[in-house]
Amino acid sequence: MSKINLENLTTERRNEATFGLDEMSVKEACQKMNQEDQKVALAVEKELDSIEKVVEATIAAFKKGGRLIYMGAGTSGRLGVLDAAECVPTFGVEPEMVVGLIAGGDKAMTVAVEGAEDSAELGANDLHELKLSENDMVVGIAASGRTPYVIGGLDYARQVGAATGTISCNKDAEISKHAQFPIEVDCGPEFLTGSTRLKSGTAQKLILNMISTISMIGIGKVYNNLMVDVKATNEKLVERSKRIIMQATDVDYETAARFFTAADENVKLAIVMILTDSDKKAAAEKLVAADGFVKQTLN
Repeated sequence: MSKINLENLTTERRNEATFGLDEMSVKEACQKMNQEDQKVALAVEKELDSIEKVVEATIAAFKKGGRLIYMGAGTSGRLGVLDAAECVPTFGVEPEMVVGLIAGGDKAMTVAVEGAEDSAELGANDLHELKLSENDMVVGIAASGRTPYVIGGLDYARQVGAATGTISCNKDAEISKHAQFPIEVDCGPEFLTGSTRLKSGTAQKLILNMISTISMIGIGKVYNNLMVDVKATNEKLVERSKRIIMQATDVDYETAARFFTAADENVKLAIVMILTDSDKKAAAEKLVAADGFVKQTLN
């Protein structure tokens, strides 16, 4: 097996600002970590143009009936799985619409699966099992920018004709060569040398937040700045749903609760019923005609 050269990866360099970490007080270490973390958002800001391209490609995939599929190994894979899972309650989508793949499968969410990230074939196979199509968007996530599992998946996606993007935390990343829309964010060396669950993981989470949230805005899942497709799956979300109806329509709590029930607990439908003075059937027809965008039902 050939030697992996990590010398040129920013994520593997030692951080001079944290030399002597083991001799710092708890307060000093917390202050130093906070100082390093503050660099992350600024590093992400430099990549907004690249992030915009990935978001636009994702919106295009959704409008074709395609899916957003994240894939990664270790922390990168776990973050993709997390972001995918949270789209379901937040935006009321089916679990199949945003998918997170992690090298080694579900077991790898909590326990490292030896060698899984080193298999390009495994990455391709995982996408094949999902029946990847040309309508889908695949985003490969790898802090190092060189994970074979991700590269194998990206190459398979390109063969199928799916759109491809990447998120890496090193410049001139290897995975960038295998995607249409690469994102390369450089946060500098880690607080703890090589521990990419720290600044790199934070940067990846910030970017994933942008990709999923803004893509959902692009297909009508948001009205103003309200999550109008939220699913009321627990008591907290039932109350949040009523509050969203109140905020969107300026009605009181009792009115919001009544329309929430009348709309079969569909927040967006309740809002359109109120704003357009329509019954449930008419409001549903308006939403279909408006492709799910509340604002367009008001025209």
